[in-house]
Amino acid sequence: MQTNNQPKLTLIGAGPGDPDLLTVKGMKALQTANVVLYDALVNPVLLEYAPKAEHIFVGKRKGCYAYQQEQINELMVSRAKSHGHVVRLKGGDPFVFGRGAEEMEYALSRGVETVFVPGISSALAVPAYQNIPLTKRGSSESFWVITGTTKAHKLSNDVVLASKSSATVVILMGMSKLSEITTLFKNEGKHKLPMAIIQSGTTPEEKIGIGTVDTIEKIVEEQELTNPAIIIIGEVVNHRAQVLNIYKEVASV
Repeated sequence: MQTNNQPKLTLIGAGPGDPDLLTVKGMKALQTANVVLYDALVNPVLLEYAPKAEHIFVGKRKGCYAYQQEQINELMVSRAKSHGHVVRLKGGDPFVFGRGAEEMEYALSRGVETVFVPGISSALAVPAYQNIPLTKRGSSESFWVITGTTKAHKLSNDVVLASKSSATVVILMGMSKLSEITTLFKNEGKHKLPMAIIQSGTTPEEKIGIGTVDTIEKIVEEQELTNPAIIIIGEVVNHRAQVLNIYKEVASV
């Protein structure tokens, strides 16, 4: 399919799962797409903004890749040159552990105009949907957002550093390393530090487990929590219970 459109790639952050959290700019870009390459964590409802475009699933499901990263890179460029405007739709924000920077560099180096549309990161939005702030006066002055699993499939060394701080710690892609993570915090004497794990955040399938460094592994087992999930560690987790108590008090008046 040949078009008169110039080759163009738009990298769009689809947000954490709730389709209403797509930005207006992202929606407008989708409406002009000739091809949409989308990942597993993208809500398929968003594809309705590009009804005439070719939709290609390039994500990973149950450990199986539809395309390897090198193939995705090549597909972005080849479709841009043959079809015109390609949208690369990725969950959360593509510049936060989303390989968006790599894909941008690849397309630009091959002469394809590339535009970036930020998305709402799951690291921020998923805790917020459960009334967990990442910072709160008197509880947390900063926060870390860390990948739980590095390119070498090991726990990031930054988790070691984070465990020594008083900051809120948000860990993405860390469920397989949960035991290692809790051990690090126990080694710092933080057995009672609050923890939350939120699975499929901002979607109808959302599940949450609340506990402490000592208890969270048992809670995960009992509630059968699994990926995709976000781990939040810090005193700010207690804010959720405080908010719920306020709601109950107001309702009883």
